[in-house]
Amino acid sequence: MYMTPKVSIIVPCYNEQDTIRLLLDALLAQTTPLSLMEVVIADGLSQDKTRAVIAAFQGEHPALALRILDNQQRGIPSALNLALSAARGEIIIRLDAHSIPAPDYVERCVKALEAGKGANVGGVWIIRPGGSSWIAEAIAAAAANPLGVGDAMYRLAPNAGPVDTVPFGAFHRELIEKIGGFDETLLANEDYEFNARLRQSGGVVWLDPQIRSTYFARATLGALAAQYWNYGFWKFKMLSRYPNTIRWRQALPPLFVASLIGLFILSFLFDQVKLVLIFEIVIYFAALTLAGLHQALRQHKPLFIPGLPLAIMVMHLSWGSGFLWSIVSKTSKNG
Repeated sequence: MYMTPKVSIIVPCYNEQDTIRLLLDALLAQTTPLSLMEVVIADGLSQDKTRAVIAAFQGEHPALALRILDNQQRGIPSALNLALSAARGEIIIRLDAHSIPAPDYVERCVKALEAGKGANVGGVWIIRPGGSSWIAEAIAAAAANPLGVGDAMYRLAPNAGPVDTVPFGAFHRELIEKIGGFDETLLANEDYEFNARLRQSGGVVWLDPQIRSTYFARATLGALAAQYWNYGFWKFKMLSRYPNTIRWRQALPPLFVASLIGLFILSFLFDQVKLVLIFEIVIYFAALTLAGLHQALRQHKPLFIPGLPLAIMVMHLSWGSGFLWSIVSKTSKNG
């Protein structure tokens, strides 16, 4: 049996009563011996039954060392740093409370680290709907579609190799001593910022598509809009510190939203601009409709024809608007 160093799995958590048991059961089923793992959950004082679900699991499975910490600040970066400070393992693996790692997840992460593939290693997401409705299925499909996420490799299951970031990283504890913990001034994009610092220090972020976890997408368009607005808002704040890390997939949504706003305003002054605006909107909706039709035919789900375009549009407009609002808010403060 493959023996691994002591592993600490750190998990930020807040109001995850529907999925936290799925994560814990998946950790219980790991190929890595339970005696070599511990789970540290930093909970932001959940208001639902999350704590009760965790307590029930602890009572049923005492062989898996599990601790719960109170994350008074409730942010994800503060949760991660709190869990890091309490973790005892030589290797740290970060997971989320709404994820389900494959049975060999921990083993493969450790093997990749021990083989020197990268300073931070991770895998790909298998995205599942966050609900049973047709729109929840469409959102999950959009979250894995190149038109929705660009070249985010951990969503597209590519070949193994260096990447900009991985969603749930695994690294040796010494990395924290070298580059520091997670930036608590960023309430989103903390993983990307952490990996930007790692790459600037000369380290490699390594993605192995055999390292797999299931991720639950948002269940409604409203929740999706809030998620992507948040992503966009904090992405600008992160990129303002690391401008050389910007990628085309991050630039296109705010440029698209800015073009819509600019063309709309100018259309009141110049009739020709109205045609440009109409042309841009028609081309955009045509591309989304074709993507929805392709997905519907491939998966035999007719409701993807309206659902996929709706979800992708919400992702683009919310992300782009959040990014632009972050620019405006920073400019107004500086002014």
